[in-house]
Amino acid sequence: MIERIPGFIKVGTLFDLFEEIAMLVLTLCIAAVACVGLLHVVVAVIHLLLTTGLQPTEPSVLQGIFGLFFTVLIALEFKHSILVLPQAQSHSLIRMRSVLLIGMMATVRKFIVLDLSGVNVMEMLALSAAVLALGGVYWLVRSKSVIPAEAEPQGHEA
Repeated sequence: MIERIPGFIKVGTLFDLFEEIAMLVLTLCIAAVACVGLLHVVVAVIHLLLTTGLQPTEPSVLQGIFGLFFTVLIALEFKHSILVLPQAQSHSLIRMRSVLLIGMMATVRKFIVLDLSGVNVMEMLALSAAVLALGGVYWLVRSKSVIPAEAEPQGHEA
């Protein structure tokens, strides 16, 4: 039906080209952010090893380093969500699951770097609700191909 609309295929092809260019630019930008973040992680770990040895006693130092780790992981996950192949089966569902995972990772990162001495109850409740909501939505859109073995139908005798 859509093929009958004059000029639709040309516009679709033009948009596909724009989408590929946008994904390339975003991938390059995210790669730059991940590289810079990785460099910061390496420098922070080397600094930690040189100043405190293998016994860091300051929780805020560890929180900062783990926050850097999560920043790099989030950037890498963004890259994966952008590079989903359009030909892949249900690529929009794969992207949605990836975005939900990124949201959960970002919220968990916030929990890790959170200074418990300066947090109020409402902020903690909001972060907890965000993780539960993201997890619930992820559970609802999870892949239907992941079916427990006992739920699979038994072989049929012919």
